Amino acid sequence: MKKLIFLLLIVSVMFAGQAHAQKEGFGLGVLLGEPTGINFKAWTGYKTAIVGTAAWSFGHQNSFQANVDYIFHDFDLIRLDDDYLPVYYGIGVRVKTTTDVRMGIRFPLGINYMFEKAPLDIFVEFVPVFDLAPKTELYLNGGIGIRYFF
Repeated sequence: MKKLIFLLLIVSVMFAGQAHAQKEGFGLGVLLGEPTGINFKAWTGYKTAIVGTAAWSFGHQNSFQANVDYIFHDFDLIRLDDDYLPVYYGIGVRVKTTTDVRMGIRFPLGINYMFEKAPLDIFVEFVPVFDLAPKTELYLNGGIGIRYFF
C-alpha cells in the first residue's frame, strides 16, 4: 500500500508542472487582416486546437469566407518566464464566396502570445491557401487577432 501511495505521489508531482502549462477551453475574438472577422479557438489537447474564422475578404473582390484549421503548438521554440509564446502550424479548409464558390486547403503558420494570468491570447498568422475548386490557385491570407477564453 505504501508503494502505491508513493507511486501516485511521484506521478502527480511529475504531471503537476504540465497541468499548469496546459491551455484549455474555448476562445472567441476577432481577426484583422485578410480576411477580417470573428475567430474562435477550441483546445483539443495540450498542444492541439481547432481554429475557425467567419470573415469578410476585402481583396479585389469583396467576399465572405469561412475556414477551419487543425493546429499544433510548439511551446519549446520560444520560452518566456511567465507567459507563453508558442509557434503554431497546421492544415485546414476554406470556403470563399465570390462570383463563384472557391474551396481550398489552408496551411496556417503563426505565433500566439498567451497570458498566464489573463484569459486572453494575441496571435499573428501567415496562411498560404491553395484553392482546388473551381480552379487551382495560390492565395495568401494573414492577420493579427485577439481572443477571450471562457
